Amino acid sequence: MNWTERALKSFLERLVTRGTLVVHAASGRSWSVGDGQSPQVDVAFTDGKAIDELIRDPEVKLGELFMDGRLTVDQGDFYGLLELVLQHRLDSRQTTTRRVLSALRTLRHRLVGHNGLVRSRRNVAHHYDLNAAFYELFLDVDRQYSCAYFDHPDATLEEAQRAKCRHIAAKLLMRPGVSVLDIGSGWGGMGLYLAEIGEAGAVKGITLSSEQLIVARKRAEAKALGQVHFELEDYRKLRGSFDRIVSVGMFEHVGPKHYDAFFSKASDLLAEDGVMLLHTIGHTSSPTITNPWITRYIFPGGHLPSLSEVLPAIERAGLMVADVEVLRHHYAETLSAWRARFLANRDKALALYDERFCLMWEAYLAMSEAAFRFLDVVVYQFQLTRRNDVVPITRDYIARSEMELKRRELTQGDVLATYGKVATSPWYDH
Repeated sequence: MNWTERALKSFLERLVTRGTLVVHAASGRSWSVGDGQSPQVDVAFTDGKAIDELIRDPEVKLGELFMDGRLTVDQGDFYGLLELVLQHRLDSRQTTTRRVLSALRTLRHRLVGHNGLVRSRRNVAHHYDLNAAFYELFLDVDRQYSCAYFDHPDATLEEAQRAKCRHIAAKLLMRPGVSVLDIGSGWGGMGLYLAEIGEAGAVKGITLSSEQLIVARKRAEAKALGQVHFELEDYRKLRGSFDRIVSVGMFEHVGPKHYDAFFSKASDLLAEDGVMLLHTIGHTSSPTITNPWITRYIFPGGHLPSLSEVLPAIERAGLMVADVEVLRHHYAETLSAWRARFLANRDKALALYDERFCLMWEAYLAMSEAAFRFLDVVVYQFQLTRRNDVVPITRDYIARSEMELKRRELTQGDVLATYGKVATSPWYDH
């Protein structure tokens, strides 16, 4: 056994104490770590340099080796590998080498992590302007590409995503006729819900994705919702006043350098008695950078904030935090559903793209689920106002509002409120 194999074996022995991980090196040597019990995962390295690269930079190279076919999972799957390695959660996360690498990456991020107007548009296009049919393979029928809200244990993905819209609408204190701004409106699901079920008088949704804009506009037109308008626009260029502002899954793309600008603009746009709901991925530890493999291949320019990064920017903008909710494991369950659907439709994904792309997305969905399940990644919902008398002083109103919204869904025969999986979208033109 050479020194890189010994180093990897020693490293894995500290991480895998329950279950069994069998490693097959390109040299022909094999070894196992763990307690010999199930679950068992077998991995193989296909070339002699792969182990050395993994040891030197595991955060980047694990995903790269897998998507390049230089690390294969011959028994079990990639998520099972992550589950074995991350079973001790944060305890073994920060070795000296990783602390040094993290410090260097943090420095680089602060020097070059500037998401200006042009870069923001380019970063969004990298991920969201993929073939429209691709997202149909694993998202829910409403194509909600953000954390669902599992309000009961047996909820389907469709139910949980509808519950997310309902939960957010309740926190926004929706009233008939209010004006709404949706920053990062995606394929339009949230804006349409706030118009149809939330009874908003006017909804403006903005996105930087041309593909998403086309679909969102088609949906609004099909539903004859003349009060809903979707535009290709950056939040920094907005003018006007809105009674409600919602932003779901967009703040992760803003970047720390722009937090002050984001919340200052939100404060300018929010009516004096208005309510804003910001739904964003974040983490519960001190500020750090997002997994570098994710930012290189999946979300360029992305950053997951800590509370200590967000709250000072909110305060400086003159906004008040009326409420903060931490959604734990809801995104893990969402990603689990996405991953299952993606793998079930992998042949269709392969028809759209190539094998490397499919392996990359398999790794992305597995890594993300593992991060929410085993590490310190969560979803925050910040409820923001400009005054302290806008939101009720107890949380009872949330449950009451959700009940009323659900009643409206059923009264209107909302197809997305029906329980069970929906195989095809009623609005997407194949």
